[in-house]
Amino acid sequence: MPKAYEITEHKYDVIVVGAGGAGLRATMGLATAGLKTGCITKVFPTRSHTVAAQGGISAALGNMAEDDWRWHMYDTGKGPDWLGVQDAIEYMCREAVPA
Repeated sequence: MPKAYEITEHKYDVIVVGAGGAGLRATMGLATAGLKTGCITKVFPTRSHTVAAQGGISAALGNMAEDDWRWHMYDTGKGPDWLGVQDAIEYMCREAVPA
Protein backbone atom coordinates (compact mmCIF):
# COMPACT_ATOMS: atom_id res chain seq x y z
CA MET A 1 0.00 0.00 0.00
CA PRO A 2 1.54 3.35 -1.03
CA LYS A 3 1.83 6.13 1.54
CA ALA A 4 -0.53 9.04 0.94
CA TYR A 5 1.84 11.31 2.82
CA GLU A 6 4.91 10.99 4.95
CA ILE A 7 4.40 11.16 8.71
CA THR A 8 6.84 13.35 10.59
CA GLU A 9 7.28 12.56 14.27
CA HIS A 10 8.07 15.29 16.80
CA LYS A 11 9.05 14.80 20.44
CA TYR A 12 8.57 17.49 23.08
CA ASP A 13 8.97 17.82 26.82
CA VAL A 14 5.85 19.99 26.98
CA ILE A 15 3.00 20.84 24.61
CA VAL A 16 0.99 24.00 25.28
CA VAL A 17 -2.56 23.94 23.93
CA GLY A 18 -3.64 27.43 22.89
CA ALA A 19 -1.75 30.35 21.39
CA GLY A 20 -3.44 33.27 23.06
CA GLY A 21 -1.46 35.63 25.24
CA ALA A 22 -1.23 33.14 28.11
CA GLY A 23 -0.40 30.19 25.86
CA LEU A 24 2.36 32.01 24.00
CA ARG A 25 3.79 33.38 27.25
CA ALA A 26 3.79 29.89 28.78
CA THR A 27 5.47 28.50 25.65
CA MET A 28 8.21 31.15 25.75
CA GLY A 29 8.79 30.67 29.47
CA LEU A 30 9.07 26.90 29.17
CA ALA A 31 11.40 27.14 26.17
CA THR A 32 13.56 29.70 27.99
CA ALA A 33 13.78 27.27 30.92
CA GLY A 34 15.35 24.76 28.53
CA LEU A 35 12.38 22.51 27.81
CA LYS A 36 11.70 21.39 24.24
CA THR A 37 8.31 23.03 23.86
CA GLY A 38 5.55 22.84 21.26
CA CYS A 39 2.47 25.07 20.98
CA ILE A 40 -0.67 24.04 19.09
CA THR A 41 -3.64 26.22 18.17
CA LYS A 42 -6.85 26.08 16.12
CA VAL A 43 -5.82 28.92 13.80
CA PHE A 44 -2.75 31.06 13.07
CA PRO A 45 -1.76 32.82 16.34
CA THR A 46 -1.98 36.37 14.98
CA ARG A 47 -5.61 35.79 14.00
CA SER A 48 -6.89 34.06 17.09
CA HIS A 49 -7.37 34.18 20.80
CA THR A 50 -6.08 37.28 22.56
CA VAL A 51 -5.55 39.09 19.25
CA ALA A 52 -9.23 38.64 18.38
CA ALA A 53 -10.45 39.83 21.79
CA GLN A 54 -12.59 42.91 21.52
CA GLY A 55 -12.24 44.78 24.76
CA GLY A 56 -11.55 41.99 27.22
CA ILE A 57 -14.01 40.40 29.61
CA SER A 58 -17.15 42.39 30.30
CA ALA A 59 -20.72 41.78 31.40
CA ALA A 60 -24.18 42.87 30.27
CA LEU A 61 -25.20 44.54 33.54
CA GLY A 62 -28.16 46.47 32.12
CA ASN A 63 -27.62 49.19 34.74
CA MET A 64 -27.16 52.13 32.34
CA ALA A 65 -29.19 51.18 29.26
CA GLU A 66 -31.23 48.30 27.93
CA ASP A 67 -28.96 45.29 27.75
CA ASP A 68 -29.17 41.50 27.68
CA TRP A 69 -26.64 38.74 28.31
CA ARG A 70 -27.66 37.15 24.98
CA TRP A 71 -26.42 40.21 23.06
CA HIS A 72 -23.14 39.98 24.97
CA MET A 73 -22.97 36.26 24.16
CA TYR A 74 -23.44 37.01 20.45
CA ASP A 75 -20.66 39.63 20.45
CA THR A 76 -18.34 37.35 22.44
CA GLY A 77 -18.90 34.47 20.02
CA LYS A 78 -18.68 36.57 16.88
CA GLY A 79 -15.36 38.27 17.80
CA PRO A 80 -13.23 35.13 17.36
CA ASP A 81 -15.24 33.96 14.32
CA TRP A 82 -17.28 31.44 16.37
CA LEU A 83 -14.15 29.41 17.24
CA GLY A 84 -14.71 29.76 20.98
CA VAL A 85 -16.38 27.05 23.06
CA GLN A 86 -19.99 28.20 22.76
CA ASP A 87 -21.22 26.47 25.93
CA ALA A 88 -18.49 28.19 27.96
CA ILE A 89 -19.26 31.56 26.34
CA GLU A 90 -22.96 31.16 27.13
CA TYR A 91 -22.23 30.25 30.75
CA MET A 92 -19.81 33.16 31.22
CA CYS A 93 -22.22 35.71 29.74
CA ARG A 94 -25.32 34.37 31.51
CA GLU A 95 -23.64 34.11 34.92
CA ALA A 96 -21.61 37.35 34.79
CA VAL A 97 -24.32 39.50 36.38
CA PRO A 98 -25.19 37.13 39.27
CA ALA A 99 -21.48 36.64 39.96
